[in-house]
Amino acid sequence: MPSASALKSAPPEESRPDQARNWVRILAKYREPNTGRSIFELSVSILPFFGLSALAYLALPVSYWLAFAIALLNGGFLVRLFIIQHDCGHGSFFANRHANNWLGRVIGVFTLTPYKVWRRTHSIHHSASGNLDKRGIGDVYTLTVAEFEALPRFKRIAYRVYRHPVFMFGFAPALLFMVQNRVPLSMMRSWEYWMGAMGTNAMIAMMVGMMLWFGGLPALLLIFLPTLLMAATLGVWLFYVQHQFENAQWDHADKWELHESALLGSSYYVLPGVLRWFSGNIGIHHVHHLYSRIPFYRLMEVLRENTTLENLNRMTIRQSLKSAQMHLWDEGSRKLVSFAQARQLRTA
Repeated sequence: MPSASALKSAPPEESRPDQARNWVRILAKYREPNTGRSIFELSVSILPFFGLSALAYLALPVSYWLAFAIALLNGGFLVRLFIIQHDCGHGSFFANRHANNWLGRVIGVFTLTPYKVWRRTHSIHHSASGNLDKRGIGDVYTLTVAEFEALPRFKRIAYRVYRHPVFMFGFAPALLFMVQNRVPLSMMRSWEYWMGAMGTNAMIAMMVGMMLWFGGLPALLLIFLPTLLMAATLGVWLFYVQHQFENAQWDHADKWELHESALLGSSYYVLPGVLRWFSGNIGIHHVHHLYSRIPFYRLMEVLRENTTLENLNRMTIRQSLKSAQMHLWDEGSRKLVSFAQARQLRTA
């Protein structure tokens, strides 16, 4: 069994992909979902989500602030529903493919995420994560230091705005889920994906229409939007720290290897138990990327029985805050660096 120190201490180049592939064989035994457990996890996610939505609606006549607070709390359950949709997209929540797809489509209405389009772009993300020659679909776009310095001034400013925390975690979540997900421009050539997105949009329109009919504008502004935006912001943050950390791994296609990049280019976000539950263990991302067919509720089992993986790419909440200040991949030091560090490298 490969050790964490062996993987991170610069072994001979040809051995590292082999060590990562060894983990694939070890992790294969965790891939089978348990139908009863899956139904339980769905129940303890969707029932509280609907319950808190109803409670927030009932709180509107009492206090707008109370309704708003309940809606924010409900964002945590919407994150968990997205994780279930995510597992459906990987075919790991149920053993039956049709059950995964239909549940994914239904949850996609509440997460404002067209299931078929998202499943395709997320598949591209998994197949190319850490590949410098295949960036731009299903990822947080990251430039190298050399690429950034070669840009004209206007494009450098645009990239700085894109990577600024205020935009990345303030505006981008709303734009992603409320605008970009509505019109899948990257899939315009496919009638199948276009129709899937339009079908999801039609169901969302019906849901919003019913909300306005029964609850009026306050229900939309104080319940629907706060729940959605809280979940979207948390989701974008989780996705960000899963691959944007100092010692992540990026390579050009001629040196990039799928399994090695999955294991060494994804973090293990160490969260308190409550936050780990709401985020569906997605912080154990190095394991997920290496073997995406493992159901989210078995990822902790993987760590308990394979303690070596507990020490690989660990990131605490405090450490993750530093990642928000890292914006460029430096190919010389093989680290993610800030704009200030990039200037220092240029000066040196």
